[in-house]
Amino acid sequence: MFELNPGLSIWTTVVFILLVVVLGKFAWKPILQSLREREEKIRDSLEQAERARAEAAELLRQNERNMARAEEEFQKIVREARVLGDKMKEEIVTKAHQQAQRELQNTKQEIRRDIEAAKQQLRSEVADLAVKAAEKILDETLDAGRQKKLIESTLKQLTKN
Repeated sequence: MFELNPGLSIWTTVVFILLVVVLGKFAWKPILQSLREREEKIRDSLEQAERARAEAAELLRQNERNMARAEEEFQKIVREARVLGDKMKEEIVTKAHQQAQRELQNTKQEIRRDIEAAKQQLRSEVADLAVKAAEKILDETLDAGRQKKLIESTLKQLTKN
């Protein structure tokens, strides 16, 4: 079944050794060089990917810090706006209160003037009525000087009462 041919075995061995030597001399070095280059490219790509990942992580941290600063600034602006709004509200309320007080004082003074004018008019009318009543009672007219003296004395008595 199985026969061994020594000549064929020798030639097969010689051809195999020759093939290994030729491949080792011409093909093996370029193949190994190509594999080393590919390995180097893969290593460089992995290093670049790692650097890119680190840069992305740093950018993410920086972005988070910027967002935190922006949020703080926003909160600060909101607080300042609230303080300013409260201050403006207080000023408006104070001014309105002061204006109301001035209006109240002006109204009180106007009422006092009106009361004094009414009192003066009332005194005048009372004096006229008193003179007319006195004229009818005395059946005589008083001259202007005497009338004035009578009015002044009557007014003095009225102010005392």
